[in-house]
Amino acid sequence: MRIPEKILLFLSRKPGSSDNPADHKGWNEDNALSLLCRVFPNFINNIAGKDILDVGCGAGWQAVMLAKHGARYVLGLDTNPRAVKAGRDLARTLGVREKVEFTGKLSDRFKARFDIVISQNSMEHFGDPVKVLDYMKSALRPNGTILITFGPPWFAPYGSHMQFFTRMPWVNIIFSEKTVMNVRRHFRNDGARRYEEVESGLGKMSRARFERIVSTSGLSIRYRKLDCVKGMNFLGNLPFVRELFVNHVSCALSRQR
Repeated sequence: MRIPEKILLFLSRKPGSSDNPADHKGWNEDNALSLLCRVFPNFINNIAGKDILDVGCGAGWQAVMLAKHGARYVLGLDTNPRAVKAGRDLARTLGVREKVEFTGKLSDRFKARFDIVISQNSMEHFGDPVKVLDYMKSALRPNGTILITFGPPWFAPYGSHMQFFTRMPWVNIIFSEKTVMNVRRHFRNDGARRYEEVESGLGKMSRARFERIVSTSGLSIRYRKLDCVKGMNFLGNLPFVRELFVNHVSCALSRQR
């Protein structure tokens, strides 16, 4: 074992012990829309009577609760078949299956169908974010809105998503990818050797990269919110260092006029 790997392993939890506790314990009826309500003003009122596409919907809590809070129709999209099944089961259990569908692929019949397209905590996982954003744009009605919120971005303290085994911040900056992935194998035996190969994938999406992608997408940023570590949001206005402290990126996009 190389010296950097020994150092990182020393700074990590003991192999074989329980994962470091996650900040989020899981979605439920009370918290499924909490992030969206926090980062997008007047969110609940704005979804009333709307057709909504939920991209990267996971197990369906968000899509189902959008329907229960007044959306006219919701389509949950996720490439994981287990997530699609879980979403369908949840919609049936909570009595909204007539208003919510789940699918693994956006077919032509859904193009230009939606008033709102939502992507929550998925943008940093997409292998081809340019293609995904274009996909979202194609699903949008002419006057519709895309709401994207994700975090942590790549250069944030825990942008590597490795905090399940180490609480060391900026581990992906301090250590090489090879070092991080070799140490990760003590805690996850899934064969991943690159960040892109971990479960759900990591596309190294930084704040700056995201805004560059948006700038060439034919979409305009109508609203933007940058949440920084420890609530110190003034750090988001500082050139050069802000990438290290922006913990969450949220924006509302619309077609360029």
